[in-house]
Amino acid sequence: MEKSIIVAVKGLINHNGKVLIIQRSTDDENGAGTWEFAGGKINFGEELEDALIREVKEEVGLSIVVNKLLYAVAFKTSENRQLVILTYYCTAHDNTVMLSDEHKDYLWADKKQMMNLLEKPIIDNLNYNSVWEHIFSQ
Repeated sequence: MEKSIIVAVKGLINHNGKVLIIQRSTDDENGAGTWEFAGGKINFGEELEDALIREVKEEVGLSIVVNKLLYAVAFKTSENRQLVILTYYCTAHDNTVMLSDEHKDYLWADKKQMMNLLEKPIIDNLNYNSVWEHIFSQ
């Protein structure tokens, strides 16, 4: 079986001191029902920030400003598939979310809510990369 590497971009989208988290649909084959940040795979030839802007628009209907790269992480999702995720700090001037079919719920969350809803690997990455102070001090 051929090995593959998938590159994805995610956005910690801040609006008035809260961060947007979204919940995957319960019938999703990857991470059904889990909470995450908006974003997705980049298309071949696409610039990273352009991919994030496109993915956020598709998933939650928001226009964002991509401010800076916060951290990158790579991990295997199976023996033959590796995922690389680049997570950016973004801002939105509007908080009106229109979810795609990929997701079933959303929340403009504070740190406590994020700690309770996000998966442990995401929390670990936020802690390891000292992201909390940055995202809630803007």
